[in-house]
Amino acid sequence: QVQLVESGGGLVQPGGSLRLSCAASGSIFSLSAMGWYRQVPGKQRELVATITGGGDTNYADSVKGRFTISRDNAKNTVYLQMNSLKPEDTAVYYCNRLYVGGVRSWGQGTQVTVSS
Repeated sequence: QVQLVESGGGLVQPGGSLRLSCAASGSIFSLSAMGWYRQVPGKQRELVATITGGGDTNYADSVKGRFTISRDNAKNTVYLQMNSLKPEDTAVYYCNRLYVGGVRSWGQGTQVTVSS
């Protein structure tokens, strides 16, 4: 029973940076493994980065070395720092728990557009 609100997207030139935030409310957030996902219209949603409750992180090969996922449990927030952005990073970015019992629901996400 967690509500997630993504923010921080926008228009940026190739090579630029953005910092996305995912504000969460609900119980046991500090122990929940979280992920950032992205989706291009008409294509499947892609898992980009994950972070466990203990702080272990993993990244898709396409963003490894450029993106950094982090969390601030005191603020109930998960972040995605995106550097060296490429046009192919353009997508709607979502955050969500990695493990969900029952039906998973998605928020509105935040649009990231990388274009010159």
